Amino acid sequence: MNLANRLTILRILLIPVFLILLYVSEDPIIRYVAVFVFVIASLTDLLDGHIARSRNLITDFGKFMDPLADKLLVTAALIYMVEVGQIAAWIIIIIISREFVISGLRLVAAAKGIVLAASWWGKLKTATTMVMIIVVLLELPFVFMDSVEWVLIAASTIFTVISGTDYVLKNLDVFKGSM
Repeated sequence: MNLANRLTILRILLIPVFLILLYVSEDPIIRYVAVFVFVIASLTDLLDGHIARSRNLITDFGKFMDPLADKLLVTAALIYMVEVGQIAAWIIIIIISREFVISGLRLVAAAKGIVLAASWWGKLKTATTMVMIIVVLLELPFVFMDSVEWVLIAASTIFTVISGTDYVLKNLDVFKGSM
């Protein structure tokens, strides 16, 4: 197993660590440690992709597990945030629904031998969502923090809708002959 795939597995293994830390205590220090674990797990996504591409270590395992690991990490954080009342469920439904739609589109494309690359909008959505998760989970006691959180949640939701729409519209030809 190559280094890129090991980092993907590490990301998956960090998900229960992240969640256990969130659930085990309401101590702000433990919460900060949980967020630190989330950040480390998120950074493994950047690192494993870079390693896989730069060292030509792209594998079928990585193609399947890397996006799955990302979705599991983000979904775990988002569902936790709904459970503890930090974010409205309808927002998470939009974000998770986009992931299902794009994953389905990628599966149809893959069955036809087509690889669908991530768009600039998708990368912006991912970055905004990661920052939003970190900021909301930190529960920083600064003035205007509620406003900052609201802006990040709104931006993440808007970029989710834009990136999903853009991705589907640019790749409608994947469905030609399938309908």
